[in-house]
Amino acid sequence: MTGPLGRRSFLGAAAALGGAALVGPLAPLAQARPAGSRPETLPTPPGFQPEGIAVSPGGLAYTGSLIDGSIYRVDLATGAGRILTGGQAPGTMSVGLKLDGHGRLLVAGGTSGQIRVVHAGDGRVLATHQAATGTAFVNDVVVGCGGAWFTDSFNDVLYFLPDGPGTGQGPRAVALVGEWVPTPGGQVFGSNGIERTPDGRALLVVNDHAQALFRVDPRTGAAAGVPLDGGSVGNGDGLVVHGRTLYVVRNWSYAVDVFTLSADGRRARFVKQITDPRFDEPTTAAVHGGRLYVVNAAFDSDWSDPATVSTIVSCPL
Repeated sequence: MTGPLGRRSFLGAAAALGGAALVGPLAPLAQARPAGSRPETLPTPPGFQPEGIAVSPGGLAYTGSLIDGSIYRVDLATGAGRILTGGQAPGTMSVGLKLDGHGRLLVAGGTSGQIRVVHAGDGRVLATHQAATGTAFVNDVVVGCGGAWFTDSFNDVLYFLPDGPGTGQGPRAVALVGEWVPTPGGQVFGSNGIERTPDGRALLVVNDHAQALFRVDPRTGAAAGVPLDGGSVGNGDGLVVHGRTLYVVRNWSYAVDVFTLSADGRRARFVKQITDPRFDEPTTAAVHGGRLYVVNAAFDSDWSDPATVSTIVSCPL
């Protein structure tokens, strides 16, 4: 998620709505489609407002709600889905989320400053970590480089949650230093989408305030700007690295810019831009089955209306 505060007036509405928008944790919310008919547009539940996405190898997609932190799971092959985890405390968000190697969802908690660990099978909340207090926006997450790494759009840090089968060890903050452009805390977004470099040795982070892409050393937090040979990461939100290809979801630009990366992530060459009339402030994406699945947060929609619906759309790579 990205944009100056004026573009995110939905935050207050989300806090006001709290947990009232969704019916219950096991309510069926989509019907299965005929065999062989893979949907290209998947609606999310009414009043849900999706933001992040994670997809299992078997094609189950997970997305979280900015309204109350619920998590929705949908089968990309059939379109059948249901609420996996119901609403949390009023004002709780589920922003970026990723699957780890232990069958868990690692969920960025937005303004709560929290990180949640959720069982991907039954939706149990296994742990809640308070990564930050005060002004914070825990925004996106990637798994790799020894654990899970979370961005905080209002603070110039990453939160590192070590890998392991247990859930008791909490995150630690790693300051972003070097060439990183500092963020005027709480006024505009800084760090947003995060990914690994193709060689898996470093992290890539988009800085909304600087409209730039940075390569970050996970050992030290030292950031170096990644020069772009064409294209743009302006309005950059979610990042996807698939092989040597980087997809940058540019929400208020209603586009996904595609780059070829060097193996170490130090250089990026623009390849093309993906646009689609179905894009509605797209925020994040995931690759599965030769397709790019893009989440529409629809920031400009009236989310005070519990009947408002958004979508996940499937596009060619």
